[in-house]
Amino acid sequence: MTTVHNTHTTPEDQPFDHEAIQESNITRHNSQTKLIHNDTSDGGMFPGYDPDHSDTGYNYNQHGGPSEYNLVDKQEAYPGEASKYQDLEYSDPYNEARAIPVSEKAAPLTRAFGFRQASLAQRIDDKKRGIPRQRHPVVVWVLSLAMLGVMIYELVLNAQNQGNPLSFKPVVNPMLGPSSYALINAGARFPPCMKLVSELTPSSQLPCLNNTANPATELCSLETVCGFGGFHDKDPNQWFRFITPIFLHAGIIHFLLNMLAQVTVAAQVEREMGSAGFFILYFAAGIFGNVFGGNFSLVGVPSVGASGAIFGTVAVAWVDLFAHWKYTYRPARKLVFMIIELLIGIAIGFIPFVDNFAHIGGFLMGLLVGMVLYPVISATKRHGIIVWALRIAAIPLAVVLFVVLIRNFYTSDPYAACSWCRYLSCIPTSINNHCKGTGLTSLTGSSV
Repeated sequence: MTTVHNTHTTPEDQPFDHEAIQESNITRHNSQTKLIHNDTSDGGMFPGYDPDHSDTGYNYNQHGGPSEYNLVDKQEAYPGEASKYQDLEYSDPYNEARAIPVSEKAAPLTRAFGFRQASLAQRIDDKKRGIPRQRHPVVVWVLSLAMLGVMIYELVLNAQNQGNPLSFKPVVNPMLGPSSYALINAGARFPPCMKLVSELTPSSQLPCLNNTANPATELCSLETVCGFGGFHDKDPNQWFRFITPIFLHAGIIHFLLNMLAQVTVAAQVEREMGSAGFFILYFAAGIFGNVFGGNFSLVGVPSVGASGAIFGTVAVAWVDLFAHWKYTYRPARKLVFMIIELLIGIAIGFIPFVDNFAHIGGFLMGLLVGMVLYPVISATKRHGIIVWALRIAAIPLAVVLFVVLIRNFYTSDPYAACSWCRYLSCIPTSINNHCKGTGLTSLTGSSV
């Protein structure tokens, strides 16, 4: 058997010359290695150790290795040398503008409204990088869970009265939900339950919640259908129906569509605004959408849904775009897409049984409240003056719209204030009596 001997010699590692580094001020980018031949007469070498190369800058007789070198002693021996080791390639360089002293961090109330005590440079940098002011959309989560509970209650209510959680008789609810009269009983916006309506007086008879025949064989009074303990002053006075429809949905499909928008678009707005400001915006837009719809929609069409509030959060994106135009990536293209999205949303409102008034009213109030509460970055004095001028103008305008439309709602003929407004949510055809009359049907006008 033949044995093959390997004649190749592996080169030895070259020692690192620490002393040369210190003397020549060499950094990590141009460090060199110095070859030093062994001097057997040097008393610093260990007995019996005779390498080809040695590091003359290292004391081989000292106890402990280089890893035990005291950094404090190093600083005392070589002042200023530590700075050479701070510019690591993998580190995040220190940015004084982004440093927030503990004493200057925002208070809880300030964080809730989204107004942080950060430097202008940091706020601009966060805006460009898309970093929100709040990590978790707490209000959106709570509202979504509450609406899920109300949706379950609606299905249970219909099951108790019709034997099925979904309405299939006398007509099918296309949203896969309860009957329109069950929704009225649960708190839908229905003007005859809120005020005296000449076409539907308290003595009027409507199908009961358990009716499944067409024409109806089970009839109940308006007061019974409206529920909530009836009318305490004998006249309809359930004003809270401006609020309760926000939590109701016409069916499972309607609920899922709204929740998809709420946990995406609305959640991002809450992260940007802070929970307190978002809470005010959400309910101001949702309530005003119902006030607007109560004035000009057909009085016999019940309406439910959180779409007015969600459209209000969409309006904040417009405030953000125009206020931070130069900090937005490709703002012109974003504006085009936002216009298209808004037109599609308004067009959907013309579908039968969809309440476009909630969309329009919620969007309008969202613009006003968003202008007041949305944290705007003003890099110049001129920009800040314009922002505060718009805020000062938006506050009284929002109040006036609420007062005027609520007062108009309780008049005998709200349509007289704007005869053409009904066409904002209705395309006149023979089927809907050209958008006139009560519009009372077996289906529900849902603000999808």
